[in-house]
Amino acid sequence: MRSRWQTAEAGTRALTTGVTLAVLAVTEVLVRSTDLAGGFAALLLLALASTLPLTLVLGPGRLARTYAALALSAACVLSLVPFAGLTVGGVVAQLVCVYVLGRAGTTRLGGVLVLPYVAIALGSHEELTRIVAVLVATLASAAAATGIAHHVRSTAQAHSATEQAFADTLLEHAARGERARIARELHDVVAHHISMIAVQAETARLTTPGLPAEGAHRLLAIGDTARSALTEMRRLLGVLREDADTGVQRRPQPGLGQLLDLIDESRDAAGSRTRLIVSGPITPLDPGIEVTAYRIVQEALTNARRHAPGAAVDVELQYGEQDLALRVRDNGPGAIADLSALSGHGLLGMRERAATVGGTLRIGPAPGGGFLVEARLPVKPEETATEAEAEALP
Repeated sequence: MRSRWQTAEAGTRALTTGVTLAVLAVTEVLVRSTDLAGGFAALLLLALASTLPLTLVLGPGRLARTYAALALSAACVLSLVPFAGLTVGGVVAQLVCVYVLGRAGTTRLGGVLVLPYVAIALGSHEELTRIVAVLVATLASAAAATGIAHHVRSTAQAHSATEQAFADTLLEHAARGERARIARELHDVVAHHISMIAVQAETARLTTPGLPAEGAHRLLAIGDTARSALTEMRRLLGVLREDADTGVQRRPQPGLGQLLDLIDESRDAAGSRTRLIVSGPITPLDPGIEVTAYRIVQEALTNARRHAPGAAVDVELQYGEQDLALRVRDNGPGAIADLSALSGHGLLGMRERAATVGGTLRIGPAPGGGFLVEARLPVKPEETATEAEAEALP
């Protein structure tokens, strides 16, 4: 809508300019009719022909501008030679014409339109005609040069803006890639080592005979600090990954309350039967425990879809006083040749998730067939500090 309005406004200005110059040229012919050589009617037609085509020159059409510029210049030259009746309105129209051509990038045509005046200045025997020709040639050359300079400056600014936008885009993509790389490095390296610090600190506290109470307290503090650092780092990873992918929107971390939605999604994606079995009194758990349980179930369902397509899957949650028992079992073929091929971060990733909250994970063929992922997560990880973590260590 705005573009149409601007086009209409430009057309109105062009028409107004052409008509105004035509009126001035006709008025000048009427005033000077007794001093001008040649027929009065011819001079009036040349006055109109040397001004009205400016309306098309100022218009948007490139082809129409070219033909109108040629017609206008031809009328100006005929008005000068042989009629010696070139009007001020015609001169102004000629100057505007070569300026517009230079500004539009049609530099050759603008130069061609100046050449007839140079030829007249060099070859005419009439002194007044030579003076007018020299004046028009000089002013037209200056107008054409001004238009060309404006065109060059506008083109340079457009190129500079395009290059800047391209550079900004490349920089943004590079920054996103770097943030994604940092997130991967933090998860793959730092998260693993921090989780091992927590596991080893708890293991040392529980398995070192004769450990003084102060030493046990220090080891417990080390484990708690490592878990807190891991939690904060995971929040940082979430921010980095969201920055690396602008399409991601922030939302709360999932928990056991979203398991039904996860199972529905898995059922729809795999086209197989998936059940959720819950036993024991359902109680709110620590958010870290719920996120860990959710991610383990998510990972196990993904692996079941990939390695046992079409198999029925049972997801069992058993709430206890000390821990949450989690089992994901399918009735597929059971054996996977390479456990490290499991999707996501694989077996190591699931073990680390369980270990960072003080839990354990067992994964492998299920008794009676199928495949089983079984985890036990303590209800209060800061108080349980599992002996099973020591069993999980190599």
